[in-house]
Amino acid sequence: MQMDEQILADGCRAGSDAARKELYDRYAGRLLAICMRYVGERATAEDLMHDAFLKIFGAFDRFAYRGPGSLRAWIERITVNVALEWLRSRNRLDSVSLDEGRTAARLAETESEPEPGGAEVTKIPREVLLRFVGELPDGYRAVFNLYCIEGYSHRDIARLLGINEKSSSSQLSRARSLLAHKVREYLKTH
Repeated sequence: MQMDEQILADGCRAGSDAARKELYDRYAGRLLAICMRYVGERATAEDLMHDAFLKIFGAFDRFAYRGPGSLRAWIERITVNVALEWLRSRNRLDSVSLDEGRTAARLAETESEPEPGGAEVTKIPREVLLRFVGELPDGYRAVFNLYCIEGYSHRDIARLLGINEKSSSSQLSRARSLLAHKVREYLKTH
């Protein structure tokens, strides 16, 4: 039987190994998926997930239970920050190779087709869509995840990534263009 979130958090705060094991078992898959969305490679994502758990276990004195879902939201936010710290530490957020930048700019300029609709996208398996996101250049991927999945504003993204708001908006636009192109190509062949 699973512990209630508040009891689980209190147990982790008190250093209970049983509570820590349950927290890990309950959320490891979800946190690994978050890390995969940001870094795109499994081995690094696994390392970051473990780093996130270490940070989470060391920060329970700062967690305040605010109702159902607040524990999950708190550990997901820490995990996103761990992934962003890793990207920042490697200067990977603003580094788009010249070829990748040209490709994205060319796609944005030359493709007048609208973005694929929801009905089209639902035909593509989830793992394929996640692979497409994982193949984006690091900066595009980070902005896409923060804006489209985490729900951050361009102002918040700029602050988190140390870029300006226009760069955030531009990187999102280019990420969407690249993803739309990949989706259209996939739909043509499947």
